[in-house]
Amino acid sequence: MSGHSKWANIKHKKGKADAHKGKMFTKLGRELVVASRASGGDMNDFRLKIAIENAKAENVPNENIQRAILKGAGGAEGTVYEELRYEGYGPGGVAVMIDILTDNRNRTAGEIRYIFSKNGGNMGETGSVGWIFEEKGQLRILREGLKLTEDDLMMLSLDAGAEDFEIDEEGFVVLTAPEAMEGVRQALLDQKISVVEAVISPIPQNTIEITDAEQARKMVHLIDKLEDHEDAQGVYSNFELADALADEDF
Repeated sequence: MSGHSKWANIKHKKGKADAHKGKMFTKLGRELVVASRASGGDMNDFRLKIAIENAKAENVPNENIQRAILKGAGGAEGTVYEELRYEGYGPGGVAVMIDILTDNRNRTAGEIRYIFSKNGGNMGETGSVGWIFEEKGQLRILREGLKLTEDDLMMLSLDAGAEDFEIDEEGFVVLTAPEAMEGVRQALLDQKISVVEAVISPIPQNTIEITDAEQARKMVHLIDKLEDHEDAQGVYSNFELADALADEDF
């Protein structure tokens, strides 16, 4: 069983509490457009299916979802987004990666570079920190309403092909190889287990523990600013907060 990622737990709770619905809808809508364009609107496409389910989990109206899918399937019509990944360093050399969907890479690159520089970090070259991360499927399950015991859920997940199983205050995160995520997700759904979030994203293979409160504040502020950028689809880092800082209000 993996060790707990305190920052991941804090970030997840903070995101649920503080997320602006309009920004969330925009990010999810862009992912629907890109996934639909890539698949030609094929509703059996894995990426598009996950995009739809993630949008529904955030209560995006069905008409918004269908509009985004049709826009993407229309090919050249509408705004064309480019998928990019920027890499850099936060205070203390912490690794940071940002997944981007943009219709203007030059504008976005300049804005992301500015956020790094104003918040104690710097933008790096492609590949500068990417080697620290590994792509993993992540399936989030809430503790509330779960009828299985923790051990039974873990065994079900592992038997279905999961690689690891993490526990946090709100529930559980099942980690898989990217190609195995859909099979594990379906096995959970077959047992009437609700998966509230399904994503494939980078997981750090090693972490840096932050013990200094001021450095922690700077790092959290940098992550917040990057996540608030309208073109950022996901922000990933390899820092963890020390136990003594876990209850700090950043």
